[in-house]
Amino acid sequence: MKKAPALLRKQSGFTLIELLVVIGILAVLLVITLVAINPAKQFAQANNTQRTSDVNAILNAINQYAADSKGVLPSAITTSVQNISNTGADLCAILVTDYLAALPRDPQDGAPITEAECGAAYDTGYTVVRSSANNRITIAAPGAELSASISATR
Repeated sequence: MKKAPALLRKQSGFTLIELLVVIGILAVLLVITLVAINPAKQFAQANNTQRTSDVNAILNAINQYAADSKGVLPSAITTSVQNISNTGADLCAILVTDYLAALPRDPQDGAPITEAECGAAYDTGYTVVRSSANNRITIAAPGAELSASISATR
């Protein structure tokens, strides 16, 4: 049998143009997917959901304390807005273990504050205030993201 000359043999594979077109299409699809998912926004929404949960947990714990104390609120809660911290409204020793397993901390600030950490310096990233008119308590998360306002009052 006679071999065909090199110019007449059929070449198999993709051309450089075809490969570049496929890579370009994949890049466009990747960009569209990332824009649609927007990971930064997803993380911010997750943090705000955690903040909402934390605000409600702290407020429930304070209300449980008041119920057990015949309506008396913790003395650390005043009519001026204070951070829930060892230098502001120090609620850690009052609430932790009896009403909360650990005192919640803003998701960007770290892990919750355990009973062992109550004696040390801490800051939850949340605020508390008592209404002078009706003793209602408001817990707020000033570090909320995406221009959200997170607070709960009871």
